[in-house]
This record gives sequence, structure tokens and C-alpha cells, in this order.
Amino acid sequence: MFFGLTIEKLLLIGLVAGLLIGPERLPRYVESLTKVAKKAKEYVTTAKTRMKDEMGADFDDVDWRTLDPRQYDPRRIIREALLDDAPVPTVRAAGAAAAVTTAAAFTKPQSAIMPFTAENPPPFDDEAT
Repeated sequence: MFFGLTIEKLLLIGLVAGLLIGPERLPRYVESLTKVAKKAKEYVTTAKTRMKDEMGADFDDVDWRTLDPRQYDPRRIIREALLDDAPVPTVRAAGAAAAVTTAAAFTKPQSAIMPFTAENPPPFDDEAT
């Protein structure tokens, strides 16, 4: 299959194009379409060769099928994430811990709160704008 198109669909598209363009202009359009297809193929080949040259030997070691976005399965990713043993610390978790300590500071009696100094700086919110 060519991008999900079957032979019947391609024939139908060709027939409609032939009727719309007309038999006089159709050979010119087919010729220009052929030239565009050849230039596109040449461009892709050149880009691939250039990429191989710039990336070196590492380019051949890449398994491109594993990077295919069609293999993305959100159910599998969530299942694997839920089955992980140790949670990975994140910036949001660090911010939540800072919020808890900040909230604890506000629950202290007014006499227990110390003024901000160089040794006791104010809390920093890393998620603030």
C-alpha cells in the first residue's frame, strides 16, 4: 500500500484527474509530476547520505523501528510507570516539599517566626512565574 491508498483508489484519482485536466494537457502534467517525484527522491537520497556522513558510524547502529511513533502505546507506558519500584524525584515533587515546609512555617505562632536574614532566607518558589 502507498500511504493507505489501494490500486482502485489510485485508478479512480487518475481517472478523475484525466477528466478534469483533459487529454491535451494530461501528458504535460504527468511529465511535471514525474520530474517532481524524481527531484523529491533525489533530495531524500542526498539528505540521507549527508546525514550518514555527518553522524558517522553511529548512524548505522540506530534501530529506527524503536523510534517509530506508531509504536507508542499509552497503556503500556502507564503500566510500566505504575510497576516501577522507586519513584523518580521531579521538580514538582521538590516544589511540593518546599510548599509543605513553607506551610509549616505559617502554622508556627507569631513569636516563633524569625525575621529573614542572610542565614535564614525567605522560601523560594521554583514553580512561580
